[in-house]
Amino acid sequence: MGTHNSDGPARVSRRSFVGYVIGGTTLIAAADLGLAPSAAHAAVIPSPPQIPEHYDLNDFLTHCAQPTSNLIAIEVDEKGHANFALPRMEVGQGITTAMSMLIAEELDLPLDHVHVTLAPARPELLFNQLTGGSNTMVSMYTPVRVAAAIARKALLEAGAILLGDTLAQLTTKGGQIIAPDGSSVSYGEAAAKAAAPTTEKVEVKLKDASEHKVVGTPQRRVDALEAITGKKKFAMDLDVPNALPTMVCRAPELNGTAHAINNKSAVETMPGVTHVEIIPTGVAVRAKTFGQCIDAVRALEITWNSGTVTTMSADDVRDELRAGQIPLVAPKLGATSVDGEFTFHFRSGSALEPNCAVADVRDGKATVWGGLKSPIDAQGRVAKALGLAQTSVKVNVVQGGGSFGRKLFSDAAVEAAHASKAFGAPVKLMWHRADEPRQGRVHPMAVSRIRATVLAGNVLTFEQRHASVACDFTHGLGERLTAEVAALPPGLSNLSFSESIFVLSQELPYNFGVITQLLNEPKPAVDRFNTSSVRNIYSPDVATASELMVDQLAKKLKQDPVAFRRDHLKSGTVKGVLDRAAELGDWGREMPAGTAQGIAVHKEYKGATAVLVELDCRPETVNREVRDGVTGPRVTKAVVVADVGLVINPMGVKAQMMGGFSDGMCQALTYSNHLVDGQFLEASWDNSAYTRQWNTPFDFQCEVIESHGTQPGGVGEAGVAASMAAVACAYARATGKMPTEFPINFRDPLHFEPKPFIPSVPESPTDGLAYTF
Repeated sequence: MGTHNSDGPARVSRRSFVGYVIGGTTLIAAADLGLAPSAAHAAVIPSPPQIPEHYDLNDFLTHCAQPTSNLIAIEVDEKGHANFALPRMEVGQGITTAMSMLIAEELDLPLDHVHVTLAPARPELLFNQLTGGSNTMVSMYTPVRVAAAIARKALLEAGAILLGDTLAQLTTKGGQIIAPDGSSVSYGEAAAKAAAPTTEKVEVKLKDASEHKVVGTPQRRVDALEAITGKKKFAMDLDVPNALPTMVCRAPELNGTAHAINNKSAVETMPGVTHVEIIPTGVAVRAKTFGQCIDAVRALEITWNSGTVTTMSADDVRDELRAGQIPLVAPKLGATSVDGEFTFHFRSGSALEPNCAVADVRDGKATVWGGLKSPIDAQGRVAKALGLAQTSVKVNVVQGGGSFGRKLFSDAAVEAAHASKAFGAPVKLMWHRADEPRQGRVHPMAVSRIRATVLAGNVLTFEQRHASVACDFTHGLGERLTAEVAALPPGLSNLSFSESIFVLSQELPYNFGVITQLLNEPKPAVDRFNTSSVRNIYSPDVATASELMVDQLAKKLKQDPVAFRRDHLKSGTVKGVLDRAAELGDWGREMPAGTAQGIAVHKEYKGATAVLVELDCRPETVNREVRDGVTGPRVTKAVVVADVGLVINPMGVKAQMMGGFSDGMCQALTYSNHLVDGQFLEASWDNSAYTRQWNTPFDFQCEVIESHGTQPGGVGEAGVAASMAAVACAYARATGKMPTEFPINFRDPLHFEPKPFIPSVPESPTDGLAYTF
C-alpha cells in the first residue's frame, strides 16, 4: 500500500486461473495457483528501508500455503448447496462468514446455501492449516474463489447439456442456471451431471470487483442465530460417548510437576470421582460432573517438584532483560537525543472459552476434539505424547470462543490425551479459570529502549531495542520458517524463530533517517515461562513505545503531533487513515485540564490503522468506584479508522476493530499478570483487569475507509497496536508525564486478594445471582 506494491511478492492479483474438476460422484472443484516458491523469493528486494515494506509475515504465510492450495476443494451437493471444509479455525473472528460470502459471490448462490465447516487435521496440507497472523483472508481469498469459479463453470457446462443451449447463452442466479427462453435447471440438478469421472484441468476467470453483489456488503455472522440461542457447539458441548468431565490439579509454582499423591485412595472414593492419576502437568481427576472434579482437586494432597522460575519476580525479569539488551549505536548527544525506556509486563493470553479438549485414547489409537488453530502440529504432539504414529491420531477441529493466540497451542489436547491414556477412558478436559493466568500462556514480558537523534529540525536516526522473554513459536509457524528458509529475504536465514517473526512484522512507517528495530531474547529457552504469540504478537508493545517517542519528537521540535506524523509518514495509506481519524475525532479541540486527546498509527497486515482517543485522568474519574471493579483513567471517546484493502464484510471488520480496541485499551491501562516468587498472582479475568463495560468509551466510532487495494488485508489483530499506543499518548498529554511502564496501574496496590495456590482452584460459587446487575 502507499508508495510501494502492497500486494507483496506472494500475493495473487490476476483474474485468470487454472484449477481442477476432481474426479468423483459429486461436483468437487479445487484451485491451483501455479506459483513456484522461487517466484516469491525472486521478487524480494534484499536491501529495503525495512523488510516488511517489500515482504512481510503475511507474504511468508501466504507463500507457504500456495503449494497445497489445489487440495482445498468445494463440493456442490444434490441440493445445489456448496460445502467447504475450511482448513482454518473459527474463533469468533468471522472467517466462516467471510468464506461463505466469497463462495456465494463466485457461485451466484444465496448465502444460506453455502455451508462452511472446519476441516480436521490434514497432514497433506503441510503448512496450509494454521490460523494466525491475521492471514486467513489474505491467503485463502484467491484459492477459494478459484475453486468456486471452477464449480460454477462445471455447472454451466452441465446446464448447457440439460437445457440444450450453448454455454455462452446461459446465466446463473440464486443457484439456478437460466437459458435465454427462461427455462432453467437448479444447481442440484446439474451437480451430478457436472461430476467428472476423472480429474480434469480447467481454466476460469474470476469476477471483477465491479461485479460483486455479496462481497463488500455488511452481513451478519452465519452462526449468529446458533450463538445467541445456545445451539452453537463448542468442545465442551460435544456428546462423545462416556467422555466424563476431567480437570487437573496444578502445582503452586509455575510449571511445577507432581512428585506423589498422598491421599489418592481417599479422593477416589469421593462422590462421582472415577479416576485420579499423575500426568506430566499435574494430577488429573475424572468425575461425573465438573463440580465434583473441583471438589476432588481441592481435596488432593500432593508433593510437588519445584517450578521453572522459583523465587523470580517481575523486577528480576526486568533486570535480566535490561542486562541482555542489544546496545544502541548512536551515542547519547544531550540536546540532540531523545531517549526512552519502556517496560511491558506479562499479561494472560487466555480466551473467553476456557482451555479445553475431548480425547478418547484406546486400542493404539487416539481421537481428539478441540479448538485448535494448528491441528497438524497438535496431531504430531499428541502422537509423540502417546508414543503413537501420527497416522494413528485423528484431530477434529471445533469452533472456539476466542483465541488471542492461545489456541495455536495444543496444551489442552495433549493433556486430555495423557489423561485418557492414564485412565483408559474418554475424557472431557477443561481448565479452571484460575489455571489460565497462573499456568497458561502469557504475553512475554519485554523492555523496549529507544533513542532518536535530531539535528536542524530533522530526525536522523531512530533506534529501537526490544528485549523480550522468549516467545514460543513451536506451534507450526516455527516449523514453517525452518522448512521454507530459502524463501525468506536475504539476512533472515540465520535468525531465530522469534527474530524472524519480529523482522517480518515490525515496520516503523516514518521517514526518520536510519531506522533499526531489533529484537533479542536474553534467555531464549521457551520452557521457563509458558508464552505465546498473543494477539498482534510484538506490535502493541513496539508501537506503543515508538508512538510515545514520536510524540516526544514532535514536542521537542515544537510541532503538532498529527502534523508531525503527516510530514514524516512514508505511506499514503497511513496518511489517509491518520487524516480521517483526526477529522472524525476533531483533533486539537479544547479539552478540560486533566483530559487530553491521543493519536497513533500502525501499519501491518497489508493495511493501516489510526486511532484517536480522549482520556479523562481527573481525580474524580480516576477514583470513581465500581463494585468489584478496577477503574482509573477513563477513555471517554475512541475513533478507529482502518484501511484493510478489499473489504469482504464491513460489519465483520468493524467488530474486529472494536475487539482490538478493547484489547489495546486495557493493555495500556489495567491488564497484567504480577509475577511474585515464581508465581503469577492473578487467578481470573477480574484479577487481571481486562476491559469491562464500566471502562469502555461512551463514544466509539469505527470507519473502514474505501481502499484502492484489490486484495483483502488482515483484520483480526489490526486494531490492537494503534489503540494501545493512542491511549498511552493521551495519558502522557493529560498528565504531563510520559508513561514508561505498562499497564499504567501496574505499581498500584493490588485491587484483589490473591487466591490460595494450594488448593490450586477456588471453590465453585454457589451465589452467582448475587453478583448480577
